[in-house]
Amino acid sequence: MPESLKLAGMSAERQAVRTTCPYCGVGCGVLVECEGDRYKIGGDPEHPANYGRLCSKGASLGETLSLEDRLLHPEIGGRQASWGEALGLVAAKFSGVIREHGPDAVAFYVSGQLLTEDYYVANKLMKGFIGSGNIDTNSRLCMSSAVAGHKRAFGADTVPACYEDLELADLVVLAGSNAAWAHPVLFQRIAAAKQARPEMKVVVIDPRRTATCDIADLHLAIQPGSDAWLFNGLLNHLKREDAIAWAYLEAHVEGFGEALKAVNGLSIPAVARHCGLAETDVAEFYRLFAQTPKTVTLFSQGINQSSSGVDKVNSIINVHLATGRVGLPGATPFSITGQPNAMGGREVGGLANQLAAHMDFVPRHIERVARFWNAANMAQQPGLKAVDMFKAVRDGRIKAIWIMATNPVVSMPEADRVAEALKACEFVVVSDTTRHTDTAQLAHVLLPAAAWGEKDGTVTNSERRISRQRAFLPPPGEARPDWWIVSEVARRMGFAAGFDYSGPDAIFREHAALSAFENGGGRDFSLAGLADLTANEYATLMPVQWPLASKHKASARRLFADGKFFTPTGKARMLAITPRAPARATDDALPFVFNTGRIRDQWHTMTRTGKAARLLAHIDEPYVEMHSQDALRLGIRNGALARIRNRNGEMLARVAISDGQRPGSLFAPIHWNAQFTGKGRCGALVNAVTDPISGQPEFKHAPVAIEAFAAAWQGFVISREEFACGDYAYWARVRGSGCWRYELAGAEAVADWQAIMRKAFGRQGDWIELKDGAARRYRAALLHDGRLMAVCFIERDAALLPKRQWLASLFEKEALSELERIALLSGRPPGADSDCGRIVCACFGVGENALRKAIAKGADSVEALGIKLKAGGNCGSCVPELRKLLTETAANSEVRKQPIAAN
Repeated sequence: MPESLKLAGMSAERQAVRTTCPYCGVGCGVLVECEGDRYKIGGDPEHPANYGRLCSKGASLGETLSLEDRLLHPEIGGRQASWGEALGLVAAKFSGVIREHGPDAVAFYVSGQLLTEDYYVANKLMKGFIGSGNIDTNSRLCMSSAVAGHKRAFGADTVPACYEDLELADLVVLAGSNAAWAHPVLFQRIAAAKQARPEMKVVVIDPRRTATCDIADLHLAIQPGSDAWLFNGLLNHLKREDAIAWAYLEAHVEGFGEALKAVNGLSIPAVARHCGLAETDVAEFYRLFAQTPKTVTLFSQGINQSSSGVDKVNSIINVHLATGRVGLPGATPFSITGQPNAMGGREVGGLANQLAAHMDFVPRHIERVARFWNAANMAQQPGLKAVDMFKAVRDGRIKAIWIMATNPVVSMPEADRVAEALKACEFVVVSDTTRHTDTAQLAHVLLPAAAWGEKDGTVTNSERRISRQRAFLPPPGEARPDWWIVSEVARRMGFAAGFDYSGPDAIFREHAALSAFENGGGRDFSLAGLADLTANEYATLMPVQWPLASKHKASARRLFADGKFFTPTGKARMLAITPRAPARATDDALPFVFNTGRIRDQWHTMTRTGKAARLLAHIDEPYVEMHSQDALRLGIRNGALARIRNRNGEMLARVAISDGQRPGSLFAPIHWNAQFTGKGRCGALVNAVTDPISGQPEFKHAPVAIEAFAAAWQGFVISREEFACGDYAYWARVRGSGCWRYELAGAEAVADWQAIMRKAFGRQGDWIELKDGAARRYRAALLHDGRLMAVCFIERDAALLPKRQWLASLFEKEALSELERIALLSGRPPGADSDCGRIVCACFGVGENALRKAIAKGADSVEALGIKLKAGGNCGSCVPELRKLLTETAANSEVRKQPIAAN
């Protein structure tokens, strides 16, 4: 649904800008219509990734363009500085460390939020001119296991698929992917294909029952970490059922003998025991895969984020190679990336163990890149991967680090130790759009970067499709593009000749030319057809997939259909996989498996999505999901607060009891940071253990303990102004429409809430109060000229607190009615229809109460709810929850119809 945004100082000329969404790896096209000083944000109906659809996050982009909390000027030690002073200091400090300690004493930590041109320049500076491999990316945390798996199997980091394959497949296997929430638009394409062809089957492999299971014919609630056993067992089943494509293997694959030998004896009962599954479910999955030639296995973080993630990736690729299902329409393995430009980062060498243009740290590639760049200082070996990089910062081996467009103090494993490392580091530079992040607070120098809507460049999505991000806003203050910032530092370090770029088009041409340089077809990545783009052609570039060997030849939609790969022999490789358990096991002290991931309406560490009130309407606090059996055994109630801890740290979160969770397992979202909660950073609990090949951390399996938090009181404050949360044991800040809400809890009683409220909001205005010290109850409201300014509700038991939706809605009014004023301290609306309830559909702001009323009045399907209330009519992310409400209502209705048995 297009959003309107009014910004001052914009041209009155009507124009439309085609750009690309800055969120997940689907890479949706966005159409920005500029009408004077108003902006409408909608999906681009011509973009082949989304054909006009946007998820709730993309549809809310217009609400994130404010300058609130923007970093607008360079800062040194907290004071504003000129660009010249800041750039000069960064260059001098890095140069000084290199002279004294060598190039490996400095590092860059970059991000899949950077554009390809930004990435390219940063990688060139570090590897080509500083002479160290110490540049790594937060994409290490999400898809580096897939990169390594591709290279082992195919000889190159090549994704062979395109999105159309998901619609052409007769079987889609979603492994470790909650696509309904993490990649909503792509999930809706799968759902639409299944609706059009009901015979199409979907299997979801995930320890949790997630929203993605809404379209699943079979859900395998696998024991966490046991994926390789499942796919190894499938390979053995294919062999036993004579479902192997032997002719294909002989012609196009090597290593299959050892791979098949490694799975001998792995029967369906053995797999079921290892994976914690019913034998019948394993058998059904194996039957479907064996009998369905057009099968796509879409895999994501549940596979990658493991201490054996690479082996899991190769166990998936093995079964596709064994059946000849690679790079064919509707038949292929398919890794989907997490970030908008994770793929672009792979292309330019943003990972510490790669060179640009998909080249490696081997002598001929090192020499080739050095010659192309005219770089005398070319790095000769891989640098430190993310986890090892921050360990090196902590122990003093890395003395200067530059962090670009990412927030590792929230997102890295053992996040508290990352914070300690940066506090102790001699020199920390952060370039970002946001002034106050957990990481920015630890920087010696802050550099203001241009944000989405202000910068120009390219991104590459999960199907190898390059799309343009285009500017439609001027950079505010002194913000500059990342490529410009890096180039200016390079100039001041003495490397001006290598960084004399006139704009992002010049960088892209160089990037494309390097991909084509001495590439006779032996390397997968080629943009030869784009190497001589003019500035105008770059400006108007339409989405295009690589490889693109010639301007006059269409790009390849799929790869490897001809059975030719990028290994020395030209054959793909199957690998003998020995499944391994997660690196750290649960024990009596830490009996639960802690799993982390994304939720529907938030992105990474909330620096962008946290600006949009409607994106906090569905899930507004950090939470931990647990099974009802575990909650009952530990005496933990739904909606209560719980403490989750291990040897790395702890977090406090609201409990969500769900029988979709496996007993013995917990789940928490990754997004909350120190700006939105006191102790909600789940990265503090994740162990810094990694896959030995990819270096990807194990975000899906950290042993933890959980216990109820003994709160002496709980409550909330809603106010027009921000409220100082102090040192309360628990707090979470939630943006509302015209207000802020603060959820609060403490382990000790607070003596005088009245004094706290007066100090926070002043004494002027009309205070309405209710106090009961014995009950630890305090309720208050402040009005000024009839306008609600703040409310505070405190209770001994959280169950006694009213719902928040109605109270928050009163802050949108210029004055309260007499009935509303009277009802204030009850916390309940005076009219029966005033409270829409908890928001379910973020796109249209439709609440649970409104949905239940519509269902009661005859809206008995998702389609009917869409017609009546619009719910589910945009991105479709809420459709699984709508179905759940419909099912619950129908079940309750049946219970009411049952006769009461006589005694």
